[in-house]
Amino acid sequence: MSAAASPAQVLQIDERVASVVREGLGLRPKRLPAWLFYDCVGSKLFDAITRLPEYYLTRTERGIFLEASEQIIERASSGRRLRIAELGAGSADKTRLLLQAAVTRQRSVLYEPVDVSASALDLAKRRIEREIRGVTVMPRVMDYTDGDDHKFHLGPMDEDESRLVLYIGSSIGNFEPHQAARLLRRVRAGLEIGDAILLGIDLVKDEATLLTAYNDAAGVTAAFNRNVLVRLNRELDADFDVEAFAHRAVWNKAASRIEMHLESRIAQQVNIGALDFAVEFAAGETIHTENSYKYQPGQVETLLAETGFRAEATFADPRGWFAVCLGRAN
Repeated sequence: MSAAASPAQVLQIDERVASVVREGLGLRPKRLPAWLFYDCVGSKLFDAITRLPEYYLTRTERGIFLEASEQIIERASSGRRLRIAELGAGSADKTRLLLQAAVTRQRSVLYEPVDVSASALDLAKRRIEREIRGVTVMPRVMDYTDGDDHKFHLGPMDEDESRLVLYIGSSIGNFEPHQAARLLRRVRAGLEIGDAILLGIDLVKDEATLLTAYNDAAGVTAAFNRNVLVRLNRELDADFDVEAFAHRAVWNKAASRIEMHLESRIAQQVNIGALDFAVEFAAGETIHTENSYKYQPGQVETLLAETGFRAEATFADPRGWFAVCLGRAN
């Protein structure tokens, strides 16, 4: 939330949190949306996760960009001047490799990072404009996953430009398949024919590697998962005993996804004061907090084709652990 946000905006965000918490904790099994992770503390914890030795996703995708960023930018531009947008940009660490390649190709580039965190965008703007001469950062504070209409609005471009939308880091894997398709259709509706999207996906691999990535030895992922309860205590006057919930990550092979849960260690009642709402937990009962879908080779190309894009190129690491796919708006 930026310093200029109005009280009405603050209230709107609080009401959204209240609504999803009341609904999600009233379900069987209980669940909460993954976007609740990303308050200020949660965003910092996730940034720490990306640097863990067990968390292969970030460094593997960065390796792809180190190898192929110039080729990606050249193919995405299709001979035109490129403007780059990024959904869920955060600190935009890996993105700098693509921005540098764009500057090398066309001397300057306009970068539009989209995120719900104004502080993360402000930090990214200052770092990128300081470190990469030729990049102008135009942050857009918004929730790209939420909207009443069918179109995601990024704003007009100059006549000589085309747009590349980055959705990297396997963020698409946090959505149920139908939700992922709906999101990509919204993005496509806001693009012109010939614009491009670069989609990062985590690929299916051995179960041990997958589970270790979400169960790090230092307990950072556990702290990240439990921080959602800290947030509810702070924002909704709840009385969760955070240590009474254990972090659990499991591989659901049938659904091809890692699931994160918070498991109640004991039978307990939690009161959520702002909602005048009490929640009963049996010992061993869980709150399902996140999914991370893992794709088989070829699935992302099919997803793009179903949502208004033509898959043009896929770039993967040598082990076949991660891939980024470039799609063109039809």
